[in-house]
Order: sequence, then C-alpha cells, then structure tokens
Amino acid sequence: MAMDRLTRRRTVQATIGLAVAGFAGCTGAPASDDAATDAPTAEHGEAESSHGDDGGHETEEGHDETTSSDGHHHGGDEVGSPTETAEVNMITNDAGHHFDPHVVRIAVGGTVTFVNESGSHTATAYHPGNDQPQLVPDGSDAWGSGLLTSQGATFQHTFDTEGIYHYYCAPHESLGMIGSVVVGDPDPHEAMAMREPPAAKSEAVHEKLRELNTTIETALGDDHD
Repeated sequence: MAMDRLTRRRTVQATIGLAVAGFAGCTGAPASDDAATDAPTAEHGEAESSHGDDGGHETEEGHDETTSSDGHHHGGDEVGSPTETAEVNMITNDAGHHFDPHVVRIAVGGTVTFVNESGSHTATAYHPGNDQPQLVPDGSDAWGSGLLTSQGATFQHTFDTEGIYHYYCAPHESLGMIGSVVVGDPDPHEAMAMREPPAAKSEAVHEKLRELNTTIETALGDDHD
C-alpha cells in the first residue's frame, strides 16, 4: 500500500511538473508579441522616412524651379523692361553669400538701392578706379558702397550712363558674390562687361560672370541679334 501511495504521489508530481513546464512555455509568448509590436514601429519609421523622402522630393523640385546654378535661391532674377528704381538684397544665409536678384535692369538715370539683409557686404563696381578690371561702360564712375555691416543698412547709386555694369562684394567675390545692373537698352555685343572674364580672376569668378552674361544676353538678345 505504501508503495502504491508513493507511486501515485510521484505520478501527480510528474503531472504537475509537466503542467508547470507548459505554463512556462506559454509565458514566453509575450516576447513574440513584443517583437510584433516593434515591427509596426519599424514600419512607422519607414513610413516617416518615406514621408520625409517625399517631402524632400517636393522641396527638391521647388529648389530646381527657383535656384540658379550657384545653389542660391532667387525669387526675381527674370530681367524685364527698364524701371526707374530697383532694389538688390545683400544676403548671407545657409546657401552662402549672394545678391538677390543677381541682375536688375533700370532706365538711364535710374537708381539702385542695395540693402544689407544679413552679414557684412559691399557692392563695388568692377572699375579701374577700384583697382579692378573694367567691367562697366566707358565714362562711368568708380562707385562702391564701402562695407555695410548693420542689418538694414543701404547704399544707393544712380546710373547715368547706358550699359552693363558688373559689381562684386569685396569680402565674398572669390565665393561668387557678383551681380549686374543693366541700364537702358545696351548692345551686349559691344559691352565691356560681356567680354571674356579677366584672366587674373578665379574660376569661381569666371563661372559667375559667364552665368550673368548668359542671363543678360537672353534678356537683351532679341533686340540685338
């Protein structure tokens, strides 16, 4: 009898042991649930990344539509008919240093106002009087703003001689901060500014001057073919 009770006790213990082991195996299931929970998180992250890609794509498309070859944003670089006045912003931002717009066109006797929007800049004519090659009309003045350091500081110059004027920012010329003023209705084929860029200047300056000349030729070419 004692042996029978012992056998039954061992059988019950073994049964209980199997039940505990089975329960322990069931308690491991939530680990799979955690992994499954991570998966949607990863998918959500991919969705966010995809959304960011889409947003970046849209931004890139907008960038292509409004940015010139130097990577700077220009809202008004289309050169139209001459106006009595024009305004050029002088800018330092994440894109670098630049004039905006790069090219303006005014009537003979018109005035351009340069506004220091950010950073420290000059607007200085390419003129022998400024120790520079001549990229302005014969008989024009050697104008320059001096260094503008305060936000909102302005410099004005009135252009009395018809022609094409290239100018630069003294601290940032080597980085391609160059702009142009077209006065009246000059013939681009005869303008000093439209000749091959000065050999002594850097490739960055050459590239920017050629870009400006292309813009000006496009604007004036129909009338001077």
